Order: sequence, then C-alpha cells, then structure tokens
Amino acid sequence: MLIQADSTQIALQSMNFDFSGAVERVQNWINGFIRLLPNIIVASVVIAIFYGLGYLARKIIQRRTTKNQRDNLGEVLGGFVRWIIIILGFLLGATIIIPSLKPGDLIAGLGVSSVAIGFAFKDILQNWLAGLLILFRQPFETHDQIEVNGYEGTVERIETRATIMRTYDGQRVVIPNSDIYTNSVLVKTAHEKRRSQYDVGIGYGDGIEEACEVIRKAVAEVVDVEKEPGVEALPWDLAASWVTIRIRWWTHSRRADVVKVHARVIQAVKNALDQAHIDIPYTTEVHLFHDQTEASEGNRAEQREGWPAPEGGTQPRWRAQMDTKKIDSGKTESQK
Repeated sequence: MLIQADSTQIALQSMNFDFSGAVERVQNWINGFIRLLPNIIVASVVIAIFYGLGYLARKIIQRRTTKNQRDNLGEVLGGFVRWIIIILGFLLGATIIIPSLKPGDLIAGLGVSSVAIGFAFKDILQNWLAGLLILFRQPFETHDQIEVNGYEGTVERIETRATIMRTYDGQRVVIPNSDIYTNSVLVKTAHEKRRSQYDVGIGYGDGIEEACEVIRKAVAEVVDVEKEPGVEALPWDLAASWVTIRIRWWTHSRRADVVKVHARVIQAVKNALDQAHIDIPYTTEVHLFHDQTEASEGNRAEQREGWPAPEGGTQPRWRAQMDTKKIDSGKTESQK
C-alpha cells in the first residue's frame, strides 16, 4: 500500500513538471510571436500589395488581349503572371518574417522543389505549356473547325490543360493540348473558301464535251457556289460501264455550307443530265453459263482454258463443227 502511494506521488510530480515545462514553452512562443508581430504585419502588407499587383496585372493583360480578339490567351497568360507575382510576394514576406532566411536559400529551395513538382506533375505541366504555345502561335482559334486524332468539330474553348471541341452531331470532345501540339491538325476553316468535288458517270455513247458543258452550267447556277474560282468538269476515268467526270466547285469553308451546297449540286447535275438526255448508266455485268461437258464443248484443253493436256483424239467443238461443214459441202458438190 505504501509502495503504491509512493508511485502515485512520483507520477503526480512528473506531471506537474511536464505541465510547467509546457507552460514555459507556450510562453516562449507567445513572446516570440510578439517580437515577430511587427515583421508579420509588414509581411502581410507586402503580400497584400503583391496580391493586388497580380490582380491588376491580370486585368491589364486581359484587356490588351481582348482588344486583339485573343481572350483565351489573356485568360491563361494573365492567370500565369498573377500567380508569379503572388508567389514572389510570399517569398519576400517570408524573408521579412524570418530575417535569417536569405533570398538565395529560398531560390535554391524553390529550384529543388520545382524539379520534384515537375516530375510529379509532368503531364499537367506538359499540357499547360502546349496550351500556352497554341495560344501564342494560334494555329487555330475558337470557332474554327478542325480535325485531329480522328475527331472533327468546332473549337469551343482553348484551356490551359485541354482544347474543348464540339462535334457536328452535338457531342463534346476534350483533347489534351499535348496531343494537339504533337500531332497533325487539319484546320478546315483556315481559309474563307473550300473546294469540294463529286464524280458522276455518263454513258460511252454520249458526248463528253457536251456532258461537261451541261454539268458546268448546272453547277454554276447553284446557290452559294462561288463564282471564282469557277466550276470545273473534267473527264477523269474510263470505267467499266461509264465515263467518269469529276466535278469541282468552291464554297464557304464552314461545314454547314459545304454539306448544303453538295446536296444542291447533286440534284442540279441529275436534273440537267436528264433534260439533256445524257445517260447516267449503272454497273453492267455479263454472265456466260456453260455446261462444260466434252460432248457439248469439245476438248477444253485444246481451247487453252487451263485444262490438262489431252490424251485422246477428241477434237474441240469448234473444230468438229468445221469438219462437219466440210463433209457436208463435199457431199453437195458430188451430188451436183
């Protein structure tokens, strides 16, 4: 019983000792905070000033780029400059709060940490840099119609990580900027006009020059077909059942205009050829059927159609027919 009381007293004494030490440490922290309070206030003011400068720089960049009709570039570049200024403010505030902390040490630590962050967020940084280069070089802009990686549609937004595209059937495609920057991109609306073409066949008995002239006149009268460059109708191929004529015309490069004019051109060409009585033939095939017997066809090998060489004296049908005609003609002459 006495031993238990002694152990309890020792534990209480140790607890009292630890409590007093904790109080002392807290008191030291408070005193240190009071000593650093002026520095903290100054650092907070500096950080607030840099934060305001970052916000102001972002607004100025966005205003300048909006005048040049490059809103996406202003948003991305303004955000980047804003965060750079804010980070510089935090670093300067840290040197004010802790005077022993040198700017060189901060820069060295920032360099090591940036390498680690670069490895950890490689894909994100790669897409971000690709997006920034796309916005700077402008291979395409918002509302352009492009084709990349098998996707085709209208560009809605160019963000820091990806490019947002809307397909012609109303679906949204998010393509990472690194994929766009490292792959071929077909910009359908890079120029104001785009050429389309279509092949039509006429009969071999029809005049090629007449058909080309009829087609040219019909397509030139179609609504929204550009006058310059003019419509072309070129003899292109001698197919098995028709003469191919390739029609070329120019329209506005927007997808909606291309599709609508394409439908009108086909309708106009069909009506014009019908009125000119020019045939549009379909595929013609000839099938020959043989019973392929020796009695009716003769020796197939002597007809050189891939059959084995003959062993007997059986003659091909055409030779047997010639011999029969000679015999009949000989009999007729002898009777005379």
